[in-house]
Amino acid sequence: MFKLYSLLLHTPGVIILCMDLFTHAMNDRMKSEAPLAARMRPRTLDEYIGQEHILGPGKLLRRAIEADRMFPSILLWGPPGTGKTTLAMVIANTTKSHFETLSAVLAGKADLRDAIDAAQERRKMYQQKTILFVKDVRESLN
Repeated sequence: MFKLYSLLLHTPGVIILCMDLFTHAMNDRMKSEAPLAARMRPRTLDEYIGQEHILGPGKLLRRAIEADRMFPSILLWGPPGTGKTTLAMVIANTTKSHFETLSAVLAGKADLRDAIDAAQERRKMYQQKTILFVKDVRESLN
């Protein structure tokens, strides 16, 4: 077993992901201890309420999400609490994309570069898209 593990570690393109029972249990606890708002957040388009003019049946954005043919970038604008982050997370869940969030107020150029590099690596290694959600852009411009 050790020799096989050692061989796999040195084989290009092979990645071994390990999660012990303690990590798994901790992740489960974190999910159950998350704030109520996070636990109740919609995860699918059918659970998402509102924005029928763009997300209703047959509308362009809904068709693009369901077909996993999203636009290269999208701008969600509105006051706090209107569902921008939730919609971005629903899009990520529906399209099986990795969801990454950054604050425009707190993050710098290096953080953005790191997120983009990680997204490119994830795309190469796992063929998984990334949704990079940059929050608080309006506040960072002031």
